[in-house]
Amino acid sequence: MGPGPSNVSPEALAALARPITGHLDPAFLAMLDEIADRLRTVFRTSNAMTFAVSGTGSAGMEAALVNVLEPGDEAVVCVNGVFGGRLAEIASRAGAEVVRVEAPWGEIVAVDAVRQALQTHPNAKVLALVHAETSTGVRQPIEEIAAIVAEHPALFVLDAVTSLGGVPVDVDDWGVDVCYSGTQKCLSVPPGLSPITFSARAMDVVRGRTTPVRSWYLDVTMLEKYWGEERVYHHTAPISMLAALHAGLRRVLEESLDAAWDRHARLGSLLAAELCARGFSYVAPEDHRLPMLHCVRLPEGMDEAGVRARLLTAFGIEVGAGLGPFRGECWRIGLMGYTCSERNVLTLLAALDALMS
Repeated sequence: MGPGPSNVSPEALAALARPITGHLDPAFLAMLDEIADRLRTVFRTSNAMTFAVSGTGSAGMEAALVNVLEPGDEAVVCVNGVFGGRLAEIASRAGAEVVRVEAPWGEIVAVDAVRQALQTHPNAKVLALVHAETSTGVRQPIEEIAAIVAEHPALFVLDAVTSLGGVPVDVDDWGVDVCYSGTQKCLSVPPGLSPITFSARAMDVVRGRTTPVRSWYLDVTMLEKYWGEERVYHHTAPISMLAALHAGLRRVLEESLDAAWDRHARLGSLLAAELCARGFSYVAPEDHRLPMLHCVRLPEGMDEAGVRARLLTAFGIEVGAGLGPFRGECWRIGLMGYTCSERNVLTLLAALDALMS
């Protein structure tokens, strides 16, 4: 029950054990088409270039930025936690001039601050932000920021690593140009792939570059030749992981996105109420909390590392430590995907009661 990876669904585990096929085998290529179609449904997009990067969510983050940014471009990056900071770092390494829009850890990025940054930097190539900040448990509202970005030529890049499958993510309705996620959170697949989608506008920007993409491995103009109709070999695809993603996405869609969002919201509310009743307090304000990632301060006097270690050794429950300024004072409790069940919530609460008595 940490901040990721989540527990893997039985369907994904079974898929990992299947015999290997070749990465150009017709049956495997047919599965790639189904994965892309299922990802479009989960992302709520019709983007043709929707696929899975061979790497974890951070590889998806890098793929999103290195493809659309060239040296000298301006990138407005919203930073209110670890992963916003990582976006800024990658954009800088891609050669962009980064404009940071900052908010204190535990708070959302203000709409007016984004508006001001885009007005001050009318030539910005990209506006990037994190939907679900895993380091703080903050859920960033998107609609108002999306409306601002829609009035500006900047591409809208959204990190949905923790949010996809757990809360609504609506790529086309929000006007997101590049959105990436990870398999190890609410999709309940092992870490190792990063679902990503590029809008037609984003692909036009990539194809119109004046310099090569700085990463050969993550160059989307080469990857589309493998995931598209040409089927040109690029790298050996992680076959078993893709089979697991195929199975994990089927499970998500059989439950339905609406039912998955409701399950996370309902059980997240149950866990929050019970934790608060036991003296825990949340970093994020109530109206901006994530249902699948609970960043909480411990009751006064509780030994953060000691109790966390005893949860693991005595009860087999893993929760995450705080990051950055919350290190040593907070836990990050995951309630994602297959982990998000009433049984797990009640098991955790019972273990806490035993340790706190």
